[in-house]
Amino acid sequence: MPVPRQPVVLLSVFARPKPVHWWNQFPAPLQEVASIRLLTSLGAGGVIYMTPIIFHQANFSASQVGQGLAASALIGTVARLLSGVLLDRGLRCSWPVRAAAVLAFIADLTLLRAHGFEGYLAGQLLIGIAAGLYFPAIELAVPLSCAGFNSSRGYALARSADALGVAMGALIGAIFTAFGLIRAVYLVESVAVVLMLIVLSLRPLPDGRAALLQLDSEGQPTQARDPSTDGWRWLPPLLPVLAVSIVATGMIALMQSALPLDLVRGGLARPALSDSWSGALIALQLTLLVLLQWPVGNWVARRSLSFGLGMGLTGFVLSALLLASSALWSGGIVLICLAMVPLAFGIAAFLPTAAEAMVEETPLQHRGLAMALFSQCFAISATGAPLVAGALLDQQGHGLLLWMLMAAICLGMLPLLKAVRPRYTANLNATPLETLSNVPSTRTASLR
Repeated sequence: MPVPRQPVVLLSVFARPKPVHWWNQFPAPLQEVASIRLLTSLGAGGVIYMTPIIFHQANFSASQVGQGLAASALIGTVARLLSGVLLDRGLRCSWPVRAAAVLAFIADLTLLRAHGFEGYLAGQLLIGIAAGLYFPAIELAVPLSCAGFNSSRGYALARSADALGVAMGALIGAIFTAFGLIRAVYLVESVAVVLMLIVLSLRPLPDGRAALLQLDSEGQPTQARDPSTDGWRWLPPLLPVLAVSIVATGMIALMQSALPLDLVRGGLARPALSDSWSGALIALQLTLLVLLQWPVGNWVARRSLSFGLGMGLTGFVLSALLLASSALWSGGIVLICLAMVPLAFGIAAFLPTAAEAMVEETPLQHRGLAMALFSQCFAISATGAPLVAGALLDQQGHGLLLWMLMAAICLGMLPLLKAVRPRYTANLNATPLETLSNVPSTRTASLR
């Protein structure tokens, strides 16, 4: 009688604590996408946090720095839409990523030597175009790299790479700043994008959509399509996810804009704090996100889309309530530090689930533009949220009303999640799902 093999299988599952074994569970194409995202985030982490400081030291006014960032966001909006449209017309994901790497390299050299506003503005415009081309393509590359693997867990891995890269980039930037070499962050990003180009030249990102997106003489895909994908009928189901994404990314944007101002102004009972607290809280948030992104993202990947988005919003509500309460207590900094925990949890649950929702609610031939619209939410919130928050802080003198308002808005988004459900499989076939219930994707992979 043969010996049962089940105990051996169980032992093999539980005997995977080593990082190399954990990494090997992912398909090679997905590992490549995660590596590219890690390199990108590592380069961008220092640039994002240090650029305002660099040009403040160059005697730029706050309005000049803001104008450059606004110009970058504006031109990035156009580049995102262009990238999405080209992807839906059959452009392989590797090409926008390559173009973004080249433009980022030129932008880094421009900003490295810039001492006047013209050079700064040119660099910011190049960064905006690069980011706009990059994000729709690299987000779409995740499910295309998950053949035989759960794409929702693929997004959890991708966001983990993002979090680790940004944290490492910010740390490197802080080290260079301590040695008086703050502009070296542009050299770090230059090296990172060169490495990206080398990786892409050796192995382009997988993309099997070409045969499925071939157009006939009338410009229509030759494959049979579901009638509901004609025209713009594919867009309304995405609106709840897009609305929730704008609010969620707005909460993330406020951590970098409104929270530092709230700290230095103080609350009703909380005394004003020094600027150093802002840096400490950013470091705490990035550290928590690195630690939580994979376990939380992998956990929600096994459940429905609405569950993952709901967990994200719940984390944002709790963090906003803690931030609001901090204004009422002289030791409110303790509550602010505690608020970073549900905030990091909310980000870790929300971002991979929202990206997966855009895939599962969109037919294949529109996923490029869907990802462009999703990444557009970051640009909208990064532009609008700080303006509204600044006005409230100026009017009130503290952040109590702002954080209470954010908690209420996040709570008000929860009913929209009832309309969120997978409508297509995430794979290349993008098979329509006929059932009308909130079907969880095949998210049964165990946590590792």
